[in-house]
Amino acid sequence: MAAPKKGRSASAQSRPGRSLALILIAIAALTGGMFASGHTTPRLGIDLAGGTSMTLTAKNEPGQPNAINKTNMNTAVDIMNRRVNGLGVSEAEVQTQGSDNIIVNIPKGTNSKEARDQVGTTAKLYFRPVLATEVSGAGASASPSPSASKSASGKSTDKATSSSSPSATASASATTQGRAVTDALKAGSSPSASASPSSSASSSAAPSASASVDPATAKLQSEYAALDCSDKAARATAGVGAKPTELTVACGKSSSGQWQKYVLGPAEVSGTDIKKAAAVFDTQSAAGWKVTMDFTSGGSKKFADITGKLAKNQTPQNQFAIVLDGEVVSDPYVSQALTGGNAEISGSFSQTEAQSLANMLKYGALPLSFKLSSETTVTAALGGEQLHAGLIAGAIGLALVVLYLVIYYRGLSVIAIASLGISAILTYVLMALLGPAIGFALNLPAVCGAIVAIGITADSFIVFFERIRDEIREGRSLRPAVERAWPRARRTILVSDFVSFLAAAVLFIVTVGKVQGFAFTLGLTTVLDVVVVFFFTKPLMTLLARRNFFAEGHSWSGLDPKRLGAKPPLRRTRRASAPVDTKEA
Repeated sequence: MAAPKKGRSASAQSRPGRSLALILIAIAALTGGMFASGHTTPRLGIDLAGGTSMTLTAKNEPGQPNAINKTNMNTAVDIMNRRVNGLGVSEAEVQTQGSDNIIVNIPKGTNSKEARDQVGTTAKLYFRPVLATEVSGAGASASPSPSASKSASGKSTDKATSSSSPSATASASATTQGRAVTDALKAGSSPSASASPSSSASSSAAPSASASVDPATAKLQSEYAALDCSDKAARATAGVGAKPTELTVACGKSSSGQWQKYVLGPAEVSGTDIKKAAAVFDTQSAAGWKVTMDFTSGGSKKFADITGKLAKNQTPQNQFAIVLDGEVVSDPYVSQALTGGNAEISGSFSQTEAQSLANMLKYGALPLSFKLSSETTVTAALGGEQLHAGLIAGAIGLALVVLYLVIYYRGLSVIAIASLGISAILTYVLMALLGPAIGFALNLPAVCGAIVAIGITADSFIVFFERIRDEIREGRSLRPAVERAWPRARRTILVSDFVSFLAAAVLFIVTVGKVQGFAFTLGLTTVLDVVVVFFFTKPLMTLLARRNFFAEGHSWSGLDPKRLGAKPPLRRTRRASAPVDTKEA
């Protein structure tokens, strides 16, 4: 009798140790990476870790009474979401409430303070020519302002040195300031106008007392003379209501920490002309962190035009101010036209400050201005109690599942419990690693998703075990029964898990906030169920099928043929043929 040929199933059956070794190595590598990264626990959402809840109320801009509408509110929510995500803050909830309110919930953790500070920032950016500037506040001395640089090719960089405001003196009187501003406005109202030394803010020479001053200039003079940028309330109202096409006053802080006040010309370039912004660390100089900007084609031309005009003037009218939401964040001077289509904002930025500024520039300005109506601190006490109750419920559910497996499947429950343990380890390690990687945070709905996954995983084992039992009932021994049952069980498991994953994906896409945590956890555990069944449960079952305890159908193995009502194996018998009468034939 010829020996039966060995197929692929026999080959796969003979080497189940490879699959087990592979998944164990993967678990060891992931666990090692978790400890090496220092993130040994999953990040928690606002309901478990606490955080800040803010209510932002939209306010109408001057001349735009109908700006508060559904479209602008939805756009503001989208930009706020992207800003917070750009900072790596996970599980932040940004949603509208009513017609003019936005509720922002930011969990406690890394960068949560920066997210709270900038989430409602309008981020309207303008490049304005500087007409006059001086240090604001009695006893202050002038200090260099942040430097700017540009790179046309990305390899060579033409640096522009920091400028200082020589006109800033603590003894400057309001009259002298008014005269200086008048000179600056006359000589510098157009960026291309040349400025003589006497026309700069540092000039002490006053024009004739009879010089006529128009009302707008007089108003600007008085605002500039009265402006004290060391006062927070004064900074908040400086230049409020000024249109981009109008002259205005503004405040800004120098690299030494002193406040300076400015008279600024009309905006020549806006934030919408910026195509890309990023925070980078300058390793070639002592500048440290800086923000690089790439302009659009139209913005490149505007920036080249304004810097070309400013380069002809003298200090401070060869400076341009980068104004963000009414505050000067940088005031570099230029000595030549910057035509490369990019620019840098550099100074005494920390990494967080540079990333925050680049984040706001990258995601654009909010279509509306907002005021902070309320801000409350959310404690984790209530969430902790709910988590405790949820963990108790999960433990009870897991205990009931284990009890059912032990009573009904007996020895097979060892495989199921071991598989549940492997799935739990993988879920925990991946949650801990996904926190710093993609900003995943564990909240109460996510915990619910993990508890629901226990049933999904146990269902896969039950399908496999029942297929094996069906084969044994047909009269087959255990080892052939395992290999014949696996293709049928595998098909059912894949279809079931695909439906669960599809439901989780749809739920993740169409929902927002905490419900996404439930959907993400459900999808993650569904994928892990497939991995565990294929690389752990099946190979382990194949190995144990070679043991006499299971192969001989011990009464406690869960595979006893008598208890399962197995049919006796079919045996074919050869019937004796009747003698043939040759004569009759």
